Amino acid sequence: MKTPPFVLASASPARRRLLQTVGIEPIVKPSDFDESQIELSEPAELVKTLAQYKAETVAPQFESALIIGCDSVLSINGEIYGKPADFSEAIARWQIMQGNFGDLYTGHALIDVDQNRTLVKSQVTRVYFAQMSEKAIKSYVATGEPLKCAGAFAIEGFGSFFVEKIEGCHSNVIGLSLPLLRHMLGELGYDVTDLWQ
Repeated sequence: MKTPPFVLASASPARRRLLQTVGIEPIVKPSDFDESQIELSEPAELVKTLAQYKAETVAPQFESALIIGCDSVLSINGEIYGKPADFSEAIARWQIMQGNFGDLYTGHALIDVDQNRTLVKSQVTRVYFAQMSEKAIKSYVATGEPLKCAGAFAIEGFGSFFVEKIEGCHSNVIGLSLPLLRHMLGELGYDVTDLWQ
């Protein structure tokens, strides 16, 4: 079976870099799907639904492709958080996060256009955050990095200083679980090494 082109239905530079790091050069096609129209209170269901909509929005543009859609949220004390709207929201969020832990959920929807098959799964990783001073919180938020990320932190950036430990898949915290992607590709009959450039 010939391996079709691999398409990332996301504008996330972190997801793209992650794939490039493991030898996959995706075609980047952001879905521009309006996430505000989906309201679900269960984080795993929310991220799976959003990931599927993103992948399905992009799929009609391709006659042959493997399309991955992803979405991530952070859940702390039962509250679901996506990207903070502004600096003050990011600071308020970090005042809750610091010294606490949260569960980072990422939904993955993989569409095989050739086989007309869709797989939708989620992965969760527990993230423990450091105790932080007000100065550290404000300095971190001032970098602008938290405004670009679900959960207001990037484990592959400045935010790594403030993550004490994680339980579960590391790449899931960046926005795409590589082990889960490998399993999903296998379920569709592909070997991840076939995607290497």
